[in-house]
Amino acid sequence: MKETEQTLQQIERAIRKIADKFPQNVETDILTDIHIRVSQDTGELMALDDDDNEITRCVIEQWIENKDDRFYEEAEATIRSVLNKQKETIEQMAIMKPFSFVLEDDDREHIAELYLVDDETVIIDKELMAGLDKDLDQFMEELLKD
Repeated sequence: MKETEQTLQQIERAIRKIADKFPQNVETDILTDIHIRVSQDTGELMALDDDDNEITRCVIEQWIENKDDRFYEEAEATIRSVLNKQKETIEQMAIMKPFSFVLEDDDREHIAELYLVDDETVIIDKELMAGLDKDLDQFMEELLKD
C-alpha cells in the first residue's frame, strides 16, 4: 500500500493536533505516552493518553476496510515517517521526558514504539539495524582468525 498525499496530510494534521494539546510554552507536569490506535476496518486513527483520554481522531480514507496482511507494518512506517518530519514540533511538546508515541491496533495491542522523545536516548530504526547480527558475527569471526 503506497500512501497517498492525502493520507500523509491527514496524519500530519493529526500529529499537529496532538502537539497543539501540549503547547511548548506551558509549564509541564504531564507524564504520559501518546498511543496511536489505528483500525484496519474503519480507517480510524485515534490518539490517546495513558488514561485512554482521547486527544484527537481522524479517518484515513485510504485505510478504510484495508484487508492487506501488512497493514500495520505499512501504517507503522507511514506514521513513523510523518513523526520524523515533525521532529522539532514533537520534541517541544509540554510532556515530561521521556515519552513515546506507541502504535496499537484496535484491540489495544501494542504493535510498535514509533518515536521516543528523550534528551539522551535515541531509538534506532529497525531498518538500520537489519543484518547487524550477521555483520557482528562476521566481524568477530575475522577478529578471532587473527
